[in-house]
Amino acid sequence: MVENRPVSTFLTHAVLIAGVVFLCFPVWMALVASTHGPGALSRPPIPLWFGDQGWQNYRDLLTAGLPEAGGVPVGLMMLNSLIMALGITIGKIAISLIAAYAIVYFRFPFRMGFFWMIFITLMLPVEVRILPTFDVITRLDMLNSYHGLIIPLIASATATFLFRQFFMTIPDELVEAARIDGAGPVRFFRDILLPLSRTNIAALFIILFIYGWNQYLWPLIVTTEERLYTVVMGIQRMANSGEQLPVWHYIMGTAILALIPPVVVVLAMQKLFVKGLVESEK
Repeated sequence: MVENRPVSTFLTHAVLIAGVVFLCFPVWMALVASTHGPGALSRPPIPLWFGDQGWQNYRDLLTAGLPEAGGVPVGLMMLNSLIMALGITIGKIAISLIAAYAIVYFRFPFRMGFFWMIFITLMLPVEVRILPTFDVITRLDMLNSYHGLIIPLIASATATFLFRQFFMTIPDELVEAARIDGAGPVRFFRDILLPLSRTNIAALFIILFIYGWNQYLWPLIVTTEERLYTVVMGIQRMANSGEQLPVWHYIMGTAILALIPPVVVVLAMQKLFVKGLVESEK
């Protein structure tokens, strides 16, 4: 068994490296394609190394309005996606924390009934209730606005359920100690529950931020003005350019730019994210 250990270690490392190469190769090809001109991608062989048009391509994407994307700079579309993703993430976490706190620590009529009503909404994603939601947004005059993009998506039964399960693991002795110390409901929530929930909040923040950043169907429905286009909508418009040939170097560059904010969020909260997942499993 000892003699076979170097062989098994080598195989493990080889499989790991092969997996990393397999996953990263499409990203590498997109990055390389974004540094070439349009002609280099329309004739074989496909380039595997960087070209000399990278700075020009990314400068055009971030500052100039491309006709294929509705004349909107990618920088503005990324800002719209960032505002929508942060609004959805912060709104979901805030509402879920308050809802879970009320369900666990307050006694009121039909408490569990309200919880199960929230939980049942897991069976009704936005795609299922999109027509009545659009009708409500239209009647409230929230089309072509940031709050129209954010508010219909901030309710989260999953986050409420996860916070409820976590709050139920907190010992009753801690609640009694806080009550003896004179802590009211607001102080108990702010000074005890929120710090204890830090890792869970970080884990959910990453998941919900990526969820909000990648939204496509809802922004496509509630926005008709180019100034509110998101980066995912921009990629789709570039790829479906009608009778014109797709501008693949711009499409690949926009895809690379769209990867940056989620990657930054994951790297910034990586330790808390892993810790939050481990604690949730416990």
